[in-house]
Amino acid sequence: MTTSQRKKCLVEFQLAGQPLRVGEVAIVGAGPGDPGLLTLRALMLIQQADAIVYDRLVSPQIMELVNPAAECIHVGKASGCHYVPQEDTNELLVQLAVKQRRVVRLKGGDPYIFGRGGEEAEFLVDNNIDFQVVPGITSAAGCASYCGIPLTHRDYSQSVTFVTGHRKSDQSLELNWRVLAAPGQTRVFYMGLHNAPTIVRELIAHGLPGDCPVALVERGTTPQQHMAVTTLENLEATIVSEGFQPPTLIIVGEVVRLADKLAQPTAAGWQSGHNSAIAASAGGRPA
Repeated sequence: MTTSQRKKCLVEFQLAGQPLRVGEVAIVGAGPGDPGLLTLRALMLIQQADAIVYDRLVSPQIMELVNPAAECIHVGKASGCHYVPQEDTNELLVQLAVKQRRVVRLKGGDPYIFGRGGEEAEFLVDNNIDFQVVPGITSAAGCASYCGIPLTHRDYSQSVTFVTGHRKSDQSLELNWRVLAAPGQTRVFYMGLHNAPTIVRELIAHGLPGDCPVALVERGTTPQQHMAVTTLENLEATIVSEGFQPPTLIIVGEVVRLADKLAQPTAAGWQSGHNSAIAASAGGRPA
């Protein structure tokens, strides 16, 4: 056996390990949208599942890769409008597991970063349901990279903070604004369009200059990616003039200045047939 054959066997062995069992729930991160950013473990599990409970932010291109025989149940949420209440989603996962289904709870990004994966895992534990969690590339990392924005950089940013842009049940956005306005960091606001006026007002009030660069990224890493660079003081006007809609990330910090220099124009511009080839090789649904 050649070295390349041994390596291939090792990879196949690792992917074949720990199959999804009947009555088990896998909480899986699907990444920000590009199927090329799906982990191998996630791909294996969505191919094994016979029930897929998926969110609005899981891209259609990734849904093409799931087991063609699986029951696919949409429980997606939009800002201020829950397609299925979270409590009902929790109960659904338990019901499917009790029926001895192999269940994948498929989430955009990473399930434990603003994905409510922690709440669902707690509910499964409370109901004695076996589960596993598969991390995914969170939207901040994937979208920023595709837009040429390094979230940290020795010359611009020594830390990065992921921040929720909205609160439960429309509570006011009460954050540690003094810390967020401190220099030398990158701030990434998830789901922050609605509260953009608050973000602008509080960051400027706590010392961040109005000309601090800001990037808006809608549906990053997908063919529908929409990105604009503006400043903190012009953020609200840019949202309106450019017509940004959820899901949109707001990236605030000096690293945004590198976007023009480091952007990869073809990163999200998949070639025709690219996803069909992935689906065919995975045994999934070709486009």
